Amino acid sequence: MAVFDATGFDAGIREAVPMPVDDESPAGESPLGPRTLVWKFYGDVRGTLGFQRVAGTENCIEQLGKAVEDHSVVFTDTLGRARRSAKAIMQTVYSETPYDWGRKVRDFHRDIKGTVDSDGSRYHALNPELFYWGHATFVDQVIYTTDTFIRRLSYAEKVQIFEEGKAWYRLYGVSNRGEPQTYEEFLAYWDAMLDRFVPTRSVRYGTGYLRRGLPRPRQIPQPVWTVLSAPLNAFLRLVIVGTLPPQMRAVCDLDWDDKREKRFQRFAAGMRALNPVFNRLPVNVLYVKWAAAAWQRAGVDPRREFNRAQ
Repeated sequence: MAVFDATGFDAGIREAVPMPVDDESPAGESPLGPRTLVWKFYGDVRGTLGFQRVAGTENCIEQLGKAVEDHSVVFTDTLGRARRSAKAIMQTVYSETPYDWGRKVRDFHRDIKGTVDSDGSRYHALNPELFYWGHATFVDQVIYTTDTFIRRLSYAEKVQIFEEGKAWYRLYGVSNRGEPQTYEEFLAYWDAMLDRFVPTRSVRYGTGYLRRGLPRPRQIPQPVWTVLSAPLNAFLRLVIVGTLPPQMRAVCDLDWDDKREKRFQRFAAGMRALNPVFNRLPVNVLYVKWAAAAWQRAGVDPRREFNRAQ
């Protein structure tokens, strides 16, 4: 059984030393493509149901949460930051120049450094342990949202997505020192990281709408918004909170119980049952725009690909 090296992780992340690498040519072909599961599932619109899982889990680790607090505009331009980040990560997977986009993502983080509040230790965004944690949340998102809302994945397919995730990580040009080498190691790593979650200011702010409800747009009167927002907040508190690991719900003070879990699982099962219906939608409806453009460019219809567990 794989074991997570907590001592090595702690020593590595506290080095706070950036470790960019450029051992692969930015002009090289992408290791991903239309015959990979990451291409098939990452850009599927149903994956957006996992947006809070990926955005929240990464910020529950103290060093990353502090980096966002110190250097991001998340507190003043939350949606703008989300759109810009989504485009860059998506283009790393789906563009014709994936290495260029990967290096753009990496180089944006070159000057992101500082100290954490709990013990005054340093952090650097391009430290391998910290940078890989951010990537790991996207690998988890692909596996989790596919298995929950699209169709059940076989164990072999989960292994395949993890292996493709390693190729995806290479596009960024950062040392893989902190990367698990097998899927079993990844599972042990993930579970251990969940137990390190803390209530950072970043994740508390980012989940405030789940505790207090959606903020009222200025142009809508309060009585009208009270009626309109009720079903929206109910949906978010069931489906979005349902996607979160228990450790994240705990640090964010998000209520959950067995009754909600059963309702969430019924919703997820319903989504999976509708997969044949979703596969009849136009590609530019079923996929976010960057992924849809890539499928069109490749001349491949993704609706016919990987519809049964291998």
